[in-house]
Amino acid sequence: MTELKENGHALPNGTVKNGHHVVRSRFPEYQQTNGTKNFSSNGFSKHQPEPMPQMKFDYGNEYQKSSYEQVPLHTACFTYLGFYLLMILGYINQLFFTPKVATEKHRDGYVPLYDAFEKFYLRYVYRRVKDCWNRPICSVPGSEVTLKDRITKDYGWSFEFTGTETRCLNLGSYNYLGFAQNEGPCADEAEESIKAYGLAACSSRREIGTNPLHVELEQLTARFLGVEDAIVFGMGFATNSLNIPTLISPGCLVVSDEKNHASIILGLRLSGAVTKVFNHNSMKDLERVLQESIAAGQPKTGKPWKKILIIVEGVFSMEGSIVKLPEIVALKKKYKAYIYLDEAHSIGATGPSGRGVLDFYGVDPNDIDILMGTFTKSFGSAGGYIAGSKKLINFLRVNSHAHCYASSMSPPVTQQILTSMKIIMGLDGTNEGSKRIDQLARNTRYFRKRLAQIGVITYGHEDSPVVPMLVYLFSKIGAVVRTLTSRNIAVVGVGFPATPIMEGRIRFCLSAAHTKEQLDYALSVIDEISDTLGLKYSRKPRDTRPIEY
Repeated sequence: MTELKENGHALPNGTVKNGHHVVRSRFPEYQQTNGTKNFSSNGFSKHQPEPMPQMKFDYGNEYQKSSYEQVPLHTACFTYLGFYLLMILGYINQLFFTPKVATEKHRDGYVPLYDAFEKFYLRYVYRRVKDCWNRPICSVPGSEVTLKDRITKDYGWSFEFTGTETRCLNLGSYNYLGFAQNEGPCADEAEESIKAYGLAACSSRREIGTNPLHVELEQLTARFLGVEDAIVFGMGFATNSLNIPTLISPGCLVVSDEKNHASIILGLRLSGAVTKVFNHNSMKDLERVLQESIAAGQPKTGKPWKKILIIVEGVFSMEGSIVKLPEIVALKKKYKAYIYLDEAHSIGATGPSGRGVLDFYGVDPNDIDILMGTFTKSFGSAGGYIAGSKKLINFLRVNSHAHCYASSMSPPVTQQILTSMKIIMGLDGTNEGSKRIDQLARNTRYFRKRLAQIGVITYGHEDSPVVPMLVYLFSKIGAVVRTLTSRNIAVVGVGFPATPIMEGRIRFCLSAAHTKEQLDYALSVIDEISDTLGLKYSRKPRDTRPIEY
């Protein structure tokens, strides 16, 4: 590959010359330009694959910091046996007992509203642990949360409130930087924004729903991410599901990680594009899919793809893994594809400055074509954004259904994001933002290392604040959640169909608001119940040395 020069001298970083954008990498042996592109109206270019040499990477052994220990064989056998036993008991229950639920009547000629297996599973399997999910709260989801107590007198068919409440350590909310508070500068400025702009505009952004806060937030988001422009939306889920169909169409190829979020999957289904899935975080499988798809072309016709889009997440919310972004950028350049990066769980929570996985790896933001993220996690608010080139964002402002038809983000929600983002960036004149980022990183590493000492199996990267602890058996999910709740610890259990049958887990979400004392209490309880319930599946050698906080 040739380096762009003018009068015998290399052009400086960031220069645009004859359609080439010059970007200096901190790994110069893999340096390249973006290549000449024939841009269409939406900021994408025609796909023109270009052969490149095979590339190898060494990013400070970041990829070796992830753990996916295999389940012991006997545990796998018991997990399948336990699940099928639940199914058999469910069918016997269905045969002899009438369910205490409403049934569809007078629907001759209509297909059933629910799939038969779905109805069975909800009534006779999920119902047994239903009390562990959808638990109502009556406080902000900070480092602690207040649960409204409820009981069931008919084995999960219905619930009654007892009138009492339980204060618990909150290890289940995405409050990564601790901004989910009802006091402090965020709450105060959100209250002031109501006085100035009201509670809602009750209109879309394209009509009369835009106010100065939206404009300021978009400018600040672009500045925070280091890109030209950004656009914000009132709902994080809709940011994916309504904008992906705007960017791709039939004749396009999307290569999607198998663990991508449901909002991405819905957006892909609505788009009409061909979707091919690659194994989670496997760059070898991603390259295989790209090679085979480019060689075969579009189905039936064999024509070249209009666009090829690689969609990944920064931090995967169920696995706790961090995307191998530098390698994906290299593959993108090699095969002239585009990258759509969902940073819902990584923006604010990863990187030395809280700017997500780009900050974490030191990747140039201009190497990512579409940056997406949500404000519901690290910023303690609601909504989402898409950021990138000005041409891309202008295209979305005209064509995005989420921008044209959905209600705009309410003023207090917008102000909450503005205030928290300014704190993260240090624009409030304090170092509070960097302290929170450091505290989250410290909590994450400490908690993960202590779990490894206990002997449980956890998934994901050591710097990921999402910490899945594998319990495998369906019955153990309920047992762990109920036992921890009785010890005033609130957690989230995840099982089939949200995860494979073999991978039932408890998902801990860490926060900068957690103190060492709170984490030590939770770890001591986890150690205790792991002995009682048999959760110490790990066969790795344990480091018994004290973990430094």
